[in-house]
Amino acid sequence: MRWPEELNFMKNSKAVQKETSVSLEGKWAVVSGATSGVGLATLHELAKAKCNLVMVCRNVEKAKPIQAQLQTSFGVKVDIVKANFEVLFEVKDAADVIIKTYPNIHILINSVGIHSTKKYYTKEHYELCLMVNHLSVFYFTKLLLPTLKISAPARILQVNSEGHRFSKVHLKDLHFKRRIYTGLKGYGQSKTAQLLTVLELADELKDSGVTINAVHPGAVKTAIGSNNGPLYRFFFKHVTSKFLKDPVISGKALYYLAADPELDQVSGRFFNLTIDEIPAKHARDRVMSKLVYDLSLDLVGLSHENS
Repeated sequence: MRWPEELNFMKNSKAVQKETSVSLEGKWAVVSGATSGVGLATLHELAKAKCNLVMVCRNVEKAKPIQAQLQTSFGVKVDIVKANFEVLFEVKDAADVIIKTYPNIHILINSVGIHSTKKYYTKEHYELCLMVNHLSVFYFTKLLLPTLKISAPARILQVNSEGHRFSKVHLKDLHFKRRIYTGLKGYGQSKTAQLLTVLELADELKDSGVTINAVHPGAVKTAIGSNNGPLYRFFFKHVTSKFLKDPVISGKALYYLAADPELDQVSGRFFNLTIDEIPAKHARDRVMSKLVYDLSLDLVGLSHENS
């Protein structure tokens, strides 16, 4: 049976996934959203491969026992850098610390993410999902690019979602000032924006030795959405979570994408776990990708000349 390309994600989610056993000894990986779900599962897989780790998270106290366990179990170096991805200056501060402390970064994995059923605005007056899922991740990635280039070969993985299929990017009402907000629309728009900028960043990084790809981490149990109200949390706990898998599958997939030689020259792609997949048509629009990239630079306060 030949599936329509827009439905391949259903087939791919059930496919046999690729695995690797490549050693990452001596390498350094920076992982945001590192204290739960996909990020935490990824830390364990990278640590098993002897990779040194920088955990980027907003709750340092929650990170400390994870740090201790990883160091004891796997004998790798694990450091913690504090950052709340709802606030751009905290993202900048975290990037500055990393740049000053680590001369080499071989892997950057952004697994930080949020899903909100209600519309909220950040201190910079940006819609919350757009800020956390796209703008802050984009900003963090751009700030760390010089170090990644020096460290080449290096890889960037943006944890995305099949949820990008729920919404295009609405440039004339990016922050839902005029549109009715729903969780699916806000989440979908943020993930589409991220995918579009991955295309632009892949072009920017061509021949640099740094690759960038996006990955759907599978239908797994995570803490995303835990910020929502009691009804959402009750339904998730007693209904939705029953259909979700252990995040260990996400960790294994991200380790494969971060380490396996098969991905040495692969950039600008979207993976469903380890399966190369065609994203929604609106997330492949190269006119829109340039517009979203340029707007993202403006919104995070980066210069176009230095991008």
